[in-house]
Amino acid sequence: MAIKQNTARSVNGEVTVEEFKEWLKRFDMDKDGRISREELRRAIRSIHKHFSGWKSSRGIQYADTDGDGFIGDNEIVNLVEFAQKVLGLQIVPY
Repeated sequence: MAIKQNTARSVNGEVTVEEFKEWLKRFDMDKDGRISREELRRAIRSIHKHFSGWKSSRGIQYADTDGDGFIGDNEIVNLVEFAQKVLGLQIVPY
């Protein structure tokens, strides 16, 4: 997934885990280093996936291992797995 360099910033093709993380950081609106449900919803919506509200809720449930309602750096691997399984994104290690 290539991350397009335009303002829409969509994820298509193949990306590395690091590229995915950098793309996701663009949606961290409060710059706290964590991804909230709303921020994840915006990211999902930006790649034109349907049911972004439902999918963002599921993504938080799937990836949030400490139960704080946010995806932190240590939980991003879980979110990568969710993005591959549920969103159909092609994310490679390097």
